[in-house]
Amino acid sequence: MVDTVKVGILFSCTGPYAAIGRDCRDGAALAFDEAAQKSGGAISFEPVYTDPEGEPRAYLEQARAMLRDAGCRHIIGTITSLARKEVIPLIEKHDGLLWYICPYEGFEANENVIYTGTCPNQHLMPLFEHLLPRQGRRVFLLGANYVWGWEMNRIARDLLRDAGGEVVGERYLPIEETDVERLIADIQSRRPDFILNNLIGPSSHAFLRAYKALGDADPAFRPEVRPVVSCDLTEAEIGEIGLGLSTGHLSVASYFGTLATPENERFRARAAAAFGPGRRLSSFVEGAYVAVHMLMDAVRSAGSDEPAAVRSAIHASLFETPHGPMRIDPRTNHAALPFHLGRIRDDGDFDIIASRPAIAADPYMTASRDGGRSSLRVVS
Repeated sequence: MVDTVKVGILFSCTGPYAAIGRDCRDGAALAFDEAAQKSGGAISFEPVYTDPEGEPRAYLEQARAMLRDAGCRHIIGTITSLARKEVIPLIEKHDGLLWYICPYEGFEANENVIYTGTCPNQHLMPLFEHLLPRQGRRVFLLGANYVWGWEMNRIARDLLRDAGGEVVGERYLPIEETDVERLIADIQSRRPDFILNNLIGPSSHAFLRAYKALGDADPAFRPEVRPVVSCDLTEAEIGEIGLGLSTGHLSVASYFGTLATPENERFRARAAAAFGPGRRLSSFVEGAYVAVHMLMDAVRSAGSDEPAAVRSAIHASLFETPHGPMRIDPRTNHAALPFHLGRIRDDGDFDIIASRPAIAADPYMTASRDGGRSSLRVVS
């Protein structure tokens, strides 16, 4: 039996999507601190923190150092799909385990990755099923100019086609692009029923600020008329955008800090003691916190940090989390997760306006496809 298990924590806490990385790192640190305070166990856990600063090459170099030099067999981290795909071959080479906690575009399953973030049948499909009958089917698609934006918008096009909807425009921006004037003008001229926002980082923040100015000038573009809807915008970034500048717009997550359950109330109390009472909690804080506790529980159960033994322990367990009980599917290594649709408030938290209980992950969307075509349960 091992005495000390080193765990790599690989999140960018500086760079273009630093707010997300800081939430991830804080959630992980809270879980490690809780474990250290309990002490007395046969196995102790030592986090190894690094900051790739949003650079894909740095993710690879730092993951290599964790696996080869620091003795980590588990890495909790990466945020973008670009970084995840960069690191996975190295994880495979060292027979490690990557814990990926962020929402992503699906069409992936790997025995060396535990996926505890949502995939499209858990975020985009239920979003469209809820929104198309209520908001309309003429949609403008925005995307970050890399795999997340490309794939999310490809899936959205398929879903809209099958629901009798229409893509009225589709545009892509680099993560750090903040010149959005032409984009705003295009949306104003096309007048979609809503905008699906798959931008990330500074480009998303700049767009939401500019859209607020458009809504102030033209009431037809206020959020209650033509909302911006995201699958990855959380409490972590509302302060970066500016309080009040994204109020009324919508986002999907498996967890919001305002979730009203006894488990989440206890989690909020622990987080308030650690970070202060004013800290907003996102799915990134909660996701990293849950992943660390899952890993520690599985290692204790297996008596080893050997990845195959840890995987077996994970597949055999039901984990209690702030968002509810959670299982990992042994066929795909993906978590079953709830769907929540939230509306942004002036204070940067979310009001939950629609929910579904835990949805089994279907990363290749096979269960939701008929003859190779995806299908929505849209009722007009």
